[in-house]
Amino acid sequence: MAAASSNKSPLKYMPGFGNHFATEALPNALPVGQNSPQVCPYNLYAEQLSGTAFTAPRVHNQRSWLYRIRPSVCHTPFEAVEGSVRNNWDALPPNPNQLRWKPFDLPSNDAKVDWVKGLRTVCGAGDERARHGLSVHVYAINTSMDHTAMYNSDGDYLIVPQLGKLTITTELGILEVNPNEICVIQRGIRFSVAVDGPSRGYVLEVFGQHFRLPDLGPIGANGLANPRDFETPVAWFEERDEPFTIISKYQGVLFAAKQDHTPFDVVAWHGNYAPYKYNLAHFMVINCTAFDHADPSIFTVLTCPSNEPGVAVADFVIFPPRWAVQDHTFRPPYYHRNCMSEFMGLITGVYEAKEEGFLPGGGSLHSMMTPHGPDAPTFDGASKANLKPVRVADGTQAFMFESSLSLALTEWSEKLCNKLDPHYYECWQGLKKNFDRNWKPAASQ
Repeated sequence: MAAASSNKSPLKYMPGFGNHFATEALPNALPVGQNSPQVCPYNLYAEQLSGTAFTAPRVHNQRSWLYRIRPSVCHTPFEAVEGSVRNNWDALPPNPNQLRWKPFDLPSNDAKVDWVKGLRTVCGAGDERARHGLSVHVYAINTSMDHTAMYNSDGDYLIVPQLGKLTITTELGILEVNPNEICVIQRGIRFSVAVDGPSRGYVLEVFGQHFRLPDLGPIGANGLANPRDFETPVAWFEERDEPFTIISKYQGVLFAAKQDHTPFDVVAWHGNYAPYKYNLAHFMVINCTAFDHADPSIFTVLTCPSNEPGVAVADFVIFPPRWAVQDHTFRPPYYHRNCMSEFMGLITGVYEAKEEGFLPGGGSLHSMMTPHGPDAPTFDGASKANLKPVRVADGTQAFMFESSLSLALTEWSEKLCNKLDPHYYECWQGLKKNFDRNWKPAASQ
């Protein structure tokens, strides 16, 4: 049967982070005054999708009611996908070194690689079964998912495209996500990824709580990522009685089930548990205007908190174009050792602290308490720079997945992908001894 949908454009969005939305693709499809009437409008099925425990405090409770042509239970039993293996974070010896990957390969022209096949795990920690931890993935794909949908039983995906547009059809509507935009697909939501050609990017998966906006504290009511700039899709549905495969990621393993109809048959929905996207260009930077640096936490877009106040399982941090105006300050990121693990990626441009070797589509990992910072040429240049106001990172978008957990590598990222740069450590070897025992402060100091 040919696809049928509402007369609304599938690419309309509703603004606002975490709002309670109500959207329908056919008039009066949402029941009035109750969630599950004896007979729903249009003879639809009512189905609740719960993202938190029923008894979670109201301020934290997330759920949506879906009104669909068939309930999602209508499928055959799940069977393990051949070759799918759960990540074992103890499979390799720990590696505390500074690590950098060259751009990850795109699929060859004669290979058809979709989202399910093209998602590769770089590192991670924790346990999906205990619902605490995270994984960092990269994807490199060139083919749309055909009559296939996926959902993640283990956690939420935060997707960062680096090359190529993704068109993501979800049960709650359609998201079009371009490089320099991100999207979040929460636990349990079925989705299918379509591409126009070779596409590559990064994925942060969290197993515990959901992503939320960071608290602003003394910053006040405005700044960083503003809630109004997040976009959630409007209801859109199709009516296709055709075979579909449903992929479930469950306890780190992929399983497949069959059904004879599309999973994207939600005619209306209301609630606050829904996928969303955000344009990184809308981030309102808070920065230093006198001297020294504020901590990089001022660049946090989204956070997934742990049970310890102020400590995150994962933060998504960006380093966007901005002005640098500090006086008497070494302006690039300072040398540091951190009680967090830092995976960095580059969407486009040249990162200000690594002008050579750190390339779009690649990545780096600086593990807990492993020292890192600017390379030698960056240090020398910044130490001698005229400290007038300058633009930083124009045409560049770097980001960081930061975690309080100590991350382990997969065999693919350390040995099989052949992208790990064995010469990364050399970028600091040119840092020479500048110590002068006879130094005296200048008259102006």
